[in-house]
Amino acid sequence: MEREGQSAADRPVFTVEPWCVREPELRLDRLAQGESVFALSNGHLGMRANLDEGEPHGLPGTYLNSFYEQRPLPHAETAYGYPESGQTVINVTNGKIIRLLVDDEPLDVRYGRLHHHERVLDMREGTLTRQLEWTSPADKTVRVTSQRLVSLTQRAIAAICYEVEPVDGSVRVVAQSELVANEALPGGGKDPRSSAILESPLVSEEHFANGTKVLLLHRTRRSGLRMGAGMSHDIEGPESMRVETESAPDVGRLTVATRLEPGQKLRIVKYIAYGWSSRRSRPALHDQVVGALAGARQTGWEGLLDEQRAYLEEFWEGADVEIEGDAEIQQAVRFGLFHILQAGARAERRMIPAKGLTGPGYDGHAFWDTETFVLPVLTYTSPSAAADALAWRHMTLPLACERARQLGLEGATFPWRTIRGQECSGYWPAGTAAFHINADIADAIVRYVDATQDEQFEREIGLDILVQTARLWRSLGHHDVGGVFRIDGVTGPDEYSAVVDNNVYTNLMARRNLQEAAEMAMRHPDVADRLGVNAEEAASWRDAAAAMLIPYDERLGVHPQSESFTNHARWDFASTKPDHYPLLLNYPYFDLYRKQVVKQADLVLALHLCGEAFTDEQKERDFAYYEGLTVRDSSLSAQTQAVVAAEVGQLELAHDYLGETALMDLHDLNRNTRDGLHIASMAGAWSGIVAGFGGMRAGKGELKFAPRLPGGISRVTFRMRYRGNLIKVGVAAEAARYELLDGPGLPMWHHGERFTLGDESVELPIEPIPAPPAPPQPAGREPTPRRFDPHVRAQRLR
Repeated sequence: MEREGQSAADRPVFTVEPWCVREPELRLDRLAQGESVFALSNGHLGMRANLDEGEPHGLPGTYLNSFYEQRPLPHAETAYGYPESGQTVINVTNGKIIRLLVDDEPLDVRYGRLHHHERVLDMREGTLTRQLEWTSPADKTVRVTSQRLVSLTQRAIAAICYEVEPVDGSVRVVAQSELVANEALPGGGKDPRSSAILESPLVSEEHFANGTKVLLLHRTRRSGLRMGAGMSHDIEGPESMRVETESAPDVGRLTVATRLEPGQKLRIVKYIAYGWSSRRSRPALHDQVVGALAGARQTGWEGLLDEQRAYLEEFWEGADVEIEGDAEIQQAVRFGLFHILQAGARAERRMIPAKGLTGPGYDGHAFWDTETFVLPVLTYTSPSAAADALAWRHMTLPLACERARQLGLEGATFPWRTIRGQECSGYWPAGTAAFHINADIADAIVRYVDATQDEQFEREIGLDILVQTARLWRSLGHHDVGGVFRIDGVTGPDEYSAVVDNNVYTNLMARRNLQEAAEMAMRHPDVADRLGVNAEEAASWRDAAAAMLIPYDERLGVHPQSESFTNHARWDFASTKPDHYPLLLNYPYFDLYRKQVVKQADLVLALHLCGEAFTDEQKERDFAYYEGLTVRDSSLSAQTQAVVAAEVGQLELAHDYLGETALMDLHDLNRNTRDGLHIASMAGAWSGIVAGFGGMRAGKGELKFAPRLPGGISRVTFRMRYRGNLIKVGVAAEAARYELLDGPGLPMWHHGERFTLGDESVELPIEPIPAPPAPPQPAGREPTPRRFDPHVRAQRLR
């Protein structure tokens, strides 16, 4: 029921439930958002949740990880070092379509009468279920139930179970199960965060139909990649039904025609297989797809469901987060974990894009988001997926070394945005100059090795990357006349500041990179020797780290984001209209670059990831200062602000920021969920709980917690993996309980107190602390309060 004064457009799209996301009615105005939210993926194959019949749609989409087409990158003026071509993820052959004709009338929800429509994403089953009841313009009513999955155990496979039954009498039905290549796509618009649209990127190489099986093979016009898509079916229905198959270069179709009497049902189980390669021949790819279909049919629909359920049961055993007091956050954190798993579960040495495989936003590119925000979640919940993502970076290391040489640098320069390892950013101040991505990747490696003690990974992958990134920093920076090590002319995480000197985040992360590379080389001298690392080079890394310049503004008593940043004029927030955010779409970068305005957490991110470099007082002052400058025009910001707000005692503000990062897509806060989910932002829901309210920090074999909860949450329980241990942490207002579910046990810390976790659970008190005054945000950019207690809100606004 609508609340008084509430329009249909303002109603929530999804219900709030702990283990599923339910859309109780079809909202055509929010169709594209639902297609992203309900998308299914396994890291290799991704399918947007387009309606079974294909139309209407917001944005059709089926994606294969790292399958892309090349396109020219236009530059107003060419210059040395600019990338000449980009890479864009493409919508591959669509296997989701099952059209239905009811007495010759196509099922189309825009016509006739739609009595009921519901979709449910079940995060324990790993399925999307759709139920509808529809009366055609000719007054024939049918009930349709479909359930689909993208298999987490058979990476090439998706499957759909589609059932049709009459409601009020005999009806003639025709179902058309299709494979469709080169679908027409809507325009991309002017938002730079959306994707380039490529017309008909696939060229047919083979089409084949036999029995209930259809196969289409295509290659891309420019990138030279080859892909295959196939479908096979199990069909149950009246004996009189007729089945035909046909194929053409861009369409394959199976048609089932029958008459259904009351009590009868047509049931089609559709198995869909995908494969792609840059090297394998057409016959080899053909056989790969046919083989995958055979394996799926042998497993059967029920078998695929059982495998999916078992896979997710094991995942949730080591990753679940339980929250009491905020039902929306409870749903959102599980929703985020589910999609993070989908993004990386079966990527298997391929990237995790910023949108996963849920949409074409950012052209399907991977950024630093993966290592900095997504991989911490996977490292402590599904470490094998984190290892695969880092192994992909290692596979691209030769290209990164080649890029460094092109820029006149030593070591490796990883790309700012890419699909296959080449730089695809056409805007160098925010791309090439953002060298911090190299330290972000190194940091993810150090974190993974610390959490898993995976020595083989360290020797075969980790050290190689750390050595090459350390060489980059040593050649990019320099010792000045006073001996201080400077890194000038770089761009930090905040994209509203560019080409600056001594960005604090960059310098601190580079310092860690240099230190860890030297230490890892000492642990594995044989590997270091093979990589050409000698004692003199390792010593130069230590010297640079020890002399690293970390700017500090004595006048204000805060760290400037970069050298001289606090001398810039402040942005005129009071005169900035609410509809002029995000600023990048309404103001020139020239103006943004020379003002104190922060797109996303930068110095505050350093407070989180390099917390040991700051005193508690510095963290409080720095956080308060940058709260007044940060406009959160990036979905990456709120999670970091949530974590640091919790650390400095701003628990209610941390709760507010947690809500923003967790609900980014379920509430479509940035109005661009249509282009795909914000995978890193959803990772922030886990980080806000575990690193924020749990106070979890890990490193050097130590696992530390400093838990505290805001007033609106009464209890949090989370699970995580560390060094062969599965740990359960329960946090309430007055105490925290630590429990070892599996593993040998380990020493841990609770608010500075060391204890050993073994067979017996440990409960320790949490001392209350007074809440410091809440810092103000830029006018109109305050996060939405999670608690509507007038007393709490008054405190926040003072």
